[in-house]
Amino acid sequence: MKTKYFLQLVGLSALWGSSFMLLRIASPVMGPNVLSATRILLATVTLALIMRSLRYRWPWAHWRELAVLGALSVAVPFLLFSWAALHLPAGYSALLNSTAVMFGTFAAAWLKEDTLTARKILGCLCGFAGVALIVRLGPVEPTQVVITAMLACIAAAAAFGISTPLMKRAISRMEPLQIAAGLHAFAFIFLLPGAVYTWPQARFTPGALAALTLMGVVTSGLAYWAHLRIMAHVTPVAAMSPMFMIPVFGVAWGHVFLGEPLSPGIYAGGSLVLLASALVSGFNPWRKAVKAVNPKA
Repeated sequence: MKTKYFLQLVGLSALWGSSFMLLRIASPVMGPNVLSATRILLATVTLALIMRSLRYRWPWAHWRELAVLGALSVAVPFLLFSWAALHLPAGYSALLNSTAVMFGTFAAAWLKEDTLTARKILGCLCGFAGVALIVRLGPVEPTQVVITAMLACIAAAAAFGISTPLMKRAISRMEPLQIAAGLHAFAFIFLLPGAVYTWPQARFTPGALAALTLMGVVTSGLAYWAHLRIMAHVTPVAAMSPMFMIPVFGVAWGHVFLGEPLSPGIYAGGSLVLLASALVSGFNPWRKAVKAVNPKA
């Protein structure tokens, strides 16, 4: 992977890591349904304005593909993470989000874009062990609601992971900007009924609106477009590499700005989740350095 793409992915990791902190601010005030739908609406409007300025056309001929991508990569993850934010610290959600790499790698294998190995199966076992440690040894008591919220995070990560190889395929037929705008538009349609139903209970404080704006314009609209542009030049698994770094930023932002506690369970479980992601994807930051020393390695 070229250095410029790696640095861009690090930047995306910082942005997406902050979104878990922003969810903790906005979701209790606005409610998961209203927050998710309005966040997606802001992203759609942002991308639509960029499309208009660049004179791109909406790719309605691919509406079925965009509808599937919108459900898997945006609607389901945003709604589930927004609900989980009512019960979990931002660091928990960010750590569990990294399981998307495992699901994405298996989806790529199912689509004949990758193969399963013993290393990847071992990675899955490490991932589940890491999740268990976070639940049992973390600073939050593992009540039924907490466990349900963690399962919601894993389901959200699974949906996003499965969508990644599908988005890679879509890039061969559409421009990244068209994909980003189209899938957000369909995701908004999917979540609109729930938002309308719960709208009377939503509150709109200055802090919640600020968090919503940042998530809608930056971490959703612009970040998804940037991610798809990078994906056009790297493999699906490489495109998921921000998942390795998002937990670092997610835990850091939650601890610094929200005062969320840290514990041995977070360190141990988080390390196993990251190790699992690396094993499943084959990610090895030292591989190039080894080959530079020994070209036959």
